[in-house]
Amino acid sequence: MPNELILICSVVFIYGAAILGYLIFGKTGLYCISVIATILANIEVTIMINAFGMEQTLGNILFAVTFLITDILSECEGKKAAQTAVYAGIFSSIFFLVLSQSWMLYTPSSADTMMPSIKTVFSNTPRMILASLVVYAISQMFDVWLYHKWWKFTEKKFGNKRKFLWLRNNGSTLISQILNTALFTAFAFLGTYDIPTLISIFLSSYVIYIFTSLLDTPFVYLARKIHDKKLSKETAKA
Repeated sequence: MPNELILICSVVFIYGAAILGYLIFGKTGLYCISVIATILANIEVTIMINAFGMEQTLGNILFAVTFLITDILSECEGKKAAQTAVYAGIFSSIFFLVLSQSWMLYTPSSADTMMPSIKTVFSNTPRMILASLVVYAISQMFDVWLYHKWWKFTEKKFGNKRKFLWLRNNGSTLISQILNTALFTAFAFLGTYDIPTLISIFLSSYVIYIFTSLLDTPFVYLARKIHDKKLSKETAKA
């Protein structure tokens, strides 16, 4: 199966899982998806592929869904809920970093066949996780802050709190992703790859983020519709 098709299917699956989690479990479902995506992205980002004519790391889509989740939480559950998702991601990254490194302290038995593979995969994760931890905290908090700044602007400018969701969604995410991509590329790969490769990683990552950011807008609208429906049911019962 072509890499391009796998990436497209991944976007649909991951974004769909976030919406399904919100539909079934509410904001708790989004917290769970955010934590899982943060941990898996730190592993997946070590893989390099070629897709759409660009050399790129995996993990971009998993990182992108965390921005979708904070936007949904900001829109439907409030700024505090969005910040909680960010704090949960930071905590889970620290927990995973400590735990994954402890695995390599064990002395494997003579019958073990997995330890060499574990060391190959997870010997690179400390730098990746530390880089993503710092970048995640900075870019996500900035994204939440910027989302609400855009919200105040659209409400004041157009006199309606609900209109122009697409503007605050894309206005916050596209700008935040520049910061996210630049910082992560520098922290995670500087010294590992040459400058042309770093530039290629940055450009390809941001192109992917543009695509995923624009694609996530319908999912934010769908999440708000789910929230409104739940709210109207609760109001009818009261």
